[in-house]
Amino acid sequence: MLSTSEVKNELVRFPVQRTGERIAEVATILRLAGGLHTISGRIALEAELHTPQIVQRVRKDLAELYGVRSEAKQLPPSSTRPGAPQFLVRVLDGETLARQLGLLDQRRRQIRGLPNRLTTGAQAELAAIWRGAFLARGGLTAPGRSAGLELVCPTSEAAMALVGAANRLGIESKSREIRGQNKVMIRDSEAIGEMLGAMGAAQARSAWEELRRARETRATANRLVNFDDANLRRSAQASVAACARVERAMEILGDEVPEHLRYAGHLRLQYREASLDDLGARADPPLTKDAIAGRIRRLLAMADKEAEVRGIPGTEASLPEELDSM
Repeated sequence: MLSTSEVKNELVRFPVQRTGERIAEVATILRLAGGLHTISGRIALEAELHTPQIVQRVRKDLAELYGVRSEAKQLPPSSTRPGAPQFLVRVLDGETLARQLGLLDQRRRQIRGLPNRLTTGAQAELAAIWRGAFLARGGLTAPGRSAGLELVCPTSEAAMALVGAANRLGIESKSREIRGQNKVMIRDSEAIGEMLGAMGAAQARSAWEELRRARETRATANRLVNFDDANLRRSAQASVAACARVERAMEILGDEVPEHLRYAGHLRLQYREASLDDLGARADPPLTKDAIAGRIRRLLAMADKEAEVRGIPGTEASLPEELDSM
């Protein structure tokens, strides 16, 4: 079973050489996992992250791209928030960094969405945005009825920015507010595989595709079994209905039944579960499917006409209650 942690472990090892892609990834991580706070009159940039590997990747990017030193600490465990971030990365004097990343506007306010220059970047930078978003606040549910790739976003504007980035990658996603959380979701299994590949999780994509194919194979097998069962039930019901009507027809007509129709009726009653093809083959001499069906049809029609003349119930009156509509 492919898990969120396995995907993040692969993504955090994905090598990125180009500066633009590294900036797109780290800026998105800090936007989704962090926030700006004022400490002693200075703007601090903080981010809560899940694993030491993600912490190390973020701190390395900040140091190599911007020459910024950051501090990191482990957060105390929270029994009320299982799965909550376990580590905090903080840049105490973060105003300049926030401006460089595009996270702060000219009025010293944190932007609502994502930096515009990132969401209008090249394909590789758009993929880096989604990689950073998944490392920060991503989750994956294995193939099934509720299969999905989800991102939890701080604002609806950030969610819509990620939807736009996915669309530019040719992958459909949707933004929803669920229980007070803004989420971006990909529900289509094939699209999830495409996004895993775009983000750089090639192994996870292969595992996902294998799981998806296995599920589709099981679903196809189940559909075929259900289809066969339904056909068998319908055949059995049709056989019961036909035999009940033939018995009633014999009762109505008595000795007035023409011999060739009586013979077809007796075949039907003698071999109750046989198909019309089988009945025709058992006749002596053999009859075609259409011939045996035609004789039984005429037998029932003759009996129903006689019943109408005599004012008595016809052949359908003998059907069991659950089959009276057949």
